[in-house]
Amino acid sequence: MWTIPLASSVVEVPKSRIRELADIAFSMDGVLKLYFGESNLPTPQYIKDAAAKALEQGYTFYTENAGLPSLRSAIARKYQELHQVGPDPTKEIVVTASGVQALNLGIRCTLNPGDEALVLTPAWPNGACIVRLFSALPREIPLLLKDKNYEIDFDQLEGVTTSRTKLLVYTSPSNPLGWVASLQDQGKLLEFCRRHRLWLLADEVYERIYYEGNVAPSLLRLCTRDDAVIVVQSFSKTYCMTGWRLGWLVARSDLAQKATELNEFIVSHAPAMAQKAGETALRDGEPEIREMIGKLRDQRGFCIRALSSMKRLTLPKPEGAFYLFPRIEGLTDSFGFCHSLLLEKRVGLAPGVAFGAGGEGSVRICYAADRSVLEPAMERLAEFLENWSCTQTRIKARPW
Repeated sequence: MWTIPLASSVVEVPKSRIRELADIAFSMDGVLKLYFGESNLPTPQYIKDAAAKALEQGYTFYTENAGLPSLRSAIARKYQELHQVGPDPTKEIVVTASGVQALNLGIRCTLNPGDEALVLTPAWPNGACIVRLFSALPREIPLLLKDKNYEIDFDQLEGVTTSRTKLLVYTSPSNPLGWVASLQDQGKLLEFCRRHRLWLLADEVYERIYYEGNVAPSLLRLCTRDDAVIVVQSFSKTYCMTGWRLGWLVARSDLAQKATELNEFIVSHAPAMAQKAGETALRDGEPEIREMIGKLRDQRGFCIRALSSMKRLTLPKPEGAFYLFPRIEGLTDSFGFCHSLLLEKRVGLAPGVAFGAGGEGSVRICYAADRSVLEPAMERLAEFLENWSCTQTRIKARPW
């Protein structure tokens, strides 16, 4: 029987290797889950109370496609407070149903089928996959690891940019690296994109998960209103609202207007009561954020100490986000490594191969879980790694 095929654009989008492992873990008991990018802290009560109050006040109807004006104004005030920049809430801010949807809108507004996008990797795979979803081609440019610090490979960026290149995507603070682009890095990226007439999309959803100050540097501090710039944001990480699906983007007014119009055909708008809860999070969340960063700093320190005692690991120190991305000497199949670790020790890590070029040979550890999860997970990982290392040594020692 002849079968009508699926669209080639969706067939070419690979499935998530992280989800592939997670689906196995869902069928198992007692798994220490460090593969997803979320804290095990619940949404703070003051945010849940705000959503309940919004429901009581009747926020159950449609809102503007760009989101409630009151939320967009709250976002603009937060940018003024954190970065001393003032995006126009009526023209340059669009509320979205998650940071993922903000990525979708931003990428869709910049690429035609057959175009190319530069993606700095290792990176959360959704950016490159969304590029493919819209029948464009992602060109992955791995960051260079030098003395446990990451650097942007501008020579390679120059070498792969063509007339078909229309967009450059980067994440800072980085998932999975914890790398943070300095203002100098961002200035060079902005100059590169101005010179090549490219859109520049910055995923800044981890900007408050930063250990060198109150907030990570934002591209918005450097660009003008005329620059072809998109900044993607989310309530998920900063406010422990992963399940609420609430985010936003800031962009040049023409893109923001088109993104607003496209919202109608994708999701219409983010849920009204979640938007009201987001307003409260932005207004009242600073004490909770400081407490969360203190816990994350402690958990990061614990994991770094634990991993530093393990052999065959190179561990770049992260400045932001809540991930560690150790490189394991001799590892060529990170998915197989994580799969075996899951089955044998019931520890769930994300394989480095899931994060694109430059990721193979590493694993991602989310240290946003509390110590009751991290401590046994590090113990089990050390045991597994010791046995794995012995196995690798025996294989190398075999006469051929």
